[in-house]
Amino acid sequence: MSDDHWFDRRSFLKHGGAAGASVATVALAGCSGDGGDGDDGNNTDGENGGGVGNGVDEEENWQDLDEPSNRAGYLQRANLAAHQEAPWIFLNRQYSNYGKRTSLDWEPRSDELIWAYTMAPEGSSVTVTQGKMDTGLDPHNHRETPTDNIVTQAYDRLLMRTSDGSIEAALAEDWERIEPGHVRFHIREGVTFHNGDELQPSDVAFSINRVVDPEVSLESPQNDQLAGVTGAEVADEGNAVDVFSDGINPVIFSLFASYCNIVQQDWIESRNSEEINRNMNGTGAFQLSNYEASVEVSFEAYEDHWRGAPDFDSLVFRAAGEDSTRVNQLVQGETDIIVNVPPQQVSSVQDASGAEMAPVPSTRIIYNGMRYDVEPFDDPLFRRAMNYAIDLETIVQDTLQSFADQTAQPTLEGFVGYNEDLDPYPYDPERANQLIEKSQYDEADLVLHTPVGRYLNDLEIAQATAGYIDDLDNVSAEVNQVEFGELAGKLTDGDIETSPDWYLIGWGNAVFDASQTLIPLLTSDGALTSWKNDEFDQLVNEAQGLPGSQ
Repeated sequence: MSDDHWFDRRSFLKHGGAAGASVATVALAGCSGDGGDGDDGNNTDGENGGGVGNGVDEEENWQDLDEPSNRAGYLQRANLAAHQEAPWIFLNRQYSNYGKRTSLDWEPRSDELIWAYTMAPEGSSVTVTQGKMDTGLDPHNHRETPTDNIVTQAYDRLLMRTSDGSIEAALAEDWERIEPGHVRFHIREGVTFHNGDELQPSDVAFSINRVVDPEVSLESPQNDQLAGVTGAEVADEGNAVDVFSDGINPVIFSLFASYCNIVQQDWIESRNSEEINRNMNGTGAFQLSNYEASVEVSFEAYEDHWRGAPDFDSLVFRAAGEDSTRVNQLVQGETDIIVNVPPQQVSSVQDASGAEMAPVPSTRIIYNGMRYDVEPFDDPLFRRAMNYAIDLETIVQDTLQSFADQTAQPTLEGFVGYNEDLDPYPYDPERANQLIEKSQYDEADLVLHTPVGRYLNDLEIAQATAGYIDDLDNVSAEVNQVEFGELAGKLTDGDIETSPDWYLIGWGNAVFDASQTLIPLLTSDGALTSWKNDEFDQLVNEAQGLPGSQ
């Protein structure tokens, strides 16, 4: 890229409003602080109590420190443990690189949600082009951001987040903690579904139970998004719903601000899965007008929405898998918003008439999972070597052209539980070679499995990572490209043995609390775990049993 087309993202974020303001406020409010709750050695045999022994380079072993004194302290200790035990190759915080028409008044969000209700176009319609279409319209039977962006237009939540990460009322106009493990949501009256029926507390309870209880309607892949919630029922008095948890559940209001769309019980129970996935009946600001699977989802404004009708009449979601195709569509005025503009094409957007970039640091991390139960990744020394082997700073600067931040732990800066004392692993191939020799796994042949096009420059990140490791004296590494749906299916089926030994994946944490990354990805029973360590599990369990701010 020539100097004439160089895009200074740091300058843009500083002066561009949406991105800079969003992250700064998130660090102060939504990502840490109250968030609306206010209540609050080398052991290859399961790694239970092993530690990394002499592999801890000038760091005090996490197992030798004093007991933390509060919830945040336990989460910070868990992040230290993850850093030292290195179940991942820690990579980067992803930026959401949106491109948009200059005529569209829209502020991107750090949680990657494209919420059309807040948009104000010059005309009467808005078109959004993502990298992928939905996998069906059932709001409780998916785990993908592209699908969430589509279904959230028609299905509201109990609570919602503003673009800066703070919690606001939605279908629940008030909420309170009754006692540990018991909260109450007071449901807004006069809200109607798109079929004209009025929202009932029983619909809210059913929606929650549909996610957390596999006996209700389906085995929802979103179960861990409401971590700790055991069920819901209509309150004995008032227009309210009681929600129960196993333990105090200190982040429960943050969970409901980020997850669980509300459906109508009768409408769901009278339809089969195929019908639910091709139709929609929510309380959202837009109602479905046409659905072409894998092609297009069209909405029209719902004039009777409880917030008031949107500022425009029609909304369309389409997809283009090729980055260049999305960029060309934006430049030609065929769409209003595109996702994942690759760094090398930023100048094409900036130089186009009527188009501009709208980047924002997201709540998503990109990492390499390494299965603890297979060789050579069963040895913490080898896993640490993988972190020393890569030049993460150069990957961020060159491969991502600074549209990313280096990471040293599973939790992002500003989130509750972030450990500010941890720095990214330095690039030290000599140290990596030494640790590999100590692990006795020299001459290992490694294959990194990566999706292509799901995350910003995901293939390029994987190729750079494998290239650095392949350059070591005593291991070889190569990349295997896999379809994202196939990889995600293997990681989310609850069986670690179906997961690849080594893989690149991303994880978005819209709750802004460390637990919602640590629990699903690193605890022994986590939905996408690659690791097992009983002492780590205990740290997380202790954190979840304590009150505290979110």
